[in-house]
Amino acid sequence: MKRAIITVVGKDTVGIIAKVCTSLAEENVNILDISQTIVSGYFNMMMIVDITERDADFVKLAHKVESLGTEIGVVIKMQREDIFNSMHRI
Repeated sequence: MKRAIITVVGKDTVGIIAKVCTSLAEENVNILDISQTIVSGYFNMMMIVDITERDADFVKLAHKVESLGTEIGVVIKMQREDIFNSMHRI
């Protein structure tokens, strides 16, 4: 299984989770785990997703979710899990 980490950060508004999840479903990306919190009106979400079906198109998919973030007023970043783990290893 190929996995990726998606982070979403920005001012809280209605529909952020719905829009992100709908976009991922349209791309055949399965959400394996999700955590979200709102602190003083700021939204923060982290997702672990299965990108096995989209691994060859990873860059295109990452650009699509980043563009969605721009549309809805949040910052969305997507990284392959192995790269994420390497960057955060102590």
